[in-house]
Amino acid sequence: MSKKNRGCLPLLIVLIFLTLLAAWGAYLFNEAKKVLEVQPLPSLTATQQRYMEENLDARYPERLSTDLSPLPYPCDMPDLDVAAGSAILIDTATGSILYEKDADKPVPPASLTKIVEMYVIFQAVQKGEAKLDDVVDLPPQSWASSLPSDASRMGLAEGERVTLRELLLGLAIASGNDASIACAYHIAGNMDEFVRRMNAAVQELGLTQTRFVESSGYSADNVTTAREFAVFASAYIKRFPFSLREFHSRESLSYPLRRNMSEAELASGRNLTYTQKNTNKLLGQIKGCDGLKTGFIEESGYNISVTAEQNGTRFLAVTLRGPGNGTAEGNKYRVADNLKLFNYAFSSFADYRGDMKAGEEHAWTVALLGSRDTAVRLIPAMGETFTVPVLDQDSPTAAASSVYVTADIPDVILGGVRCGDQYGTIHYWLGDTELRTLPLVADRDAEEGSLFARMSGKVIMYAMEKAKEFRK
Repeated sequence: MSKKNRGCLPLLIVLIFLTLLAAWGAYLFNEAKKVLEVQPLPSLTATQQRYMEENLDARYPERLSTDLSPLPYPCDMPDLDVAAGSAILIDTATGSILYEKDADKPVPPASLTKIVEMYVIFQAVQKGEAKLDDVVDLPPQSWASSLPSDASRMGLAEGERVTLRELLLGLAIASGNDASIACAYHIAGNMDEFVRRMNAAVQELGLTQTRFVESSGYSADNVTTAREFAVFASAYIKRFPFSLREFHSRESLSYPLRRNMSEAELASGRNLTYTQKNTNKLLGQIKGCDGLKTGFIEESGYNISVTAEQNGTRFLAVTLRGPGNGTAEGNKYRVADNLKLFNYAFSSFADYRGDMKAGEEHAWTVALLGSRDTAVRLIPAMGETFTVPVLDQDSPTAAASSVYVTADIPDVILGGVRCGDQYGTIHYWLGDTELRTLPLVADRDAEEGSLFARMSGKVIMYAMEKAKEFRK
């Protein structure tokens, strides 16, 4: 053998080795693909699912954020001529702000405060500290006769038998300050401790401009902003959705019924039952309206927080410092403002939720090279629900179903994989407009393979890249 040929021998050996390595790796890769076709990647176990969710929550804090945010695409704020001094309109599923007006101006919430009270009560019930069917002792402070003449009341009186559930109806429908005091004492033993719980609840949600000194909203020293109260009200209906159906959407409250009356009231033989209509006059005027609450004191003007759901999309509005000379005029402005807000919301926006056609979130299975595992699933790092613009007002739900996605996904991934690491990107489109992009991340860990597996994987990936270049 000539010196020249002998010099080429090492190179030839390397080429043969690499060729065999690539062939072996390609064989393993094709076998893995065949296995995936016959035996798809198994779903995560409960332990893996919990690990993935905790991992993503830590690495993508937006998943847990209760903050409100602008729409993820350019959108001009409408001129709606809202009479209230401060207002905000949001999509509760996404936190997207659709309209706002002086939303950070501090205002006494008045009886909107009672929603925070109900939140604290439901927390206590969840913890087993109370039951909705508890019979509540009525302290003298909670008797209607003990309240200032201008305070709203349910009509509680000494010796009556009333349950916590009935008092909650008194809060939600009649906006009773007497019911508020009775609830606070029943849950916490005194007003100071109950108010401490209320302030702790809003602080846990990151609200810094909202605070309370008593539970009913009668005091002008209670304070909030339209933006912060929208955050709170949205969190409230997400955590306690039953409250809308069981309490806030009820049209009227009759009290006291015979079962509630004291012995003295029963002995009088008089019909003491009085029916009060829900103070929220938007019920029945906005399709799908099922809450929430009104409020008024002189220092706040006419406040209201309203929510409505149509075709699976829920919006929420908070308007504060509404004008009005008397309750009738105040209600007139509250109704007019919120009709404008909700007509705009439902005619202009809808919610997109993942792959609406398939009924599940998007996910892609990608094969692995140089790993002990055969594949990994790539999923969006955050929830896929977001607000989309309505293009055809005659068919507002069509916008969400018209959203389509494109994804930048690798053909294969080399080596080990870490749950939560980004390996691709998903893009959401409506027509030619890109509405949103999200990272595509691994839904599980995959261990790195042997040195031989990693080397063969690199060769295969190199060959695949060269093949792509050749096809171009």
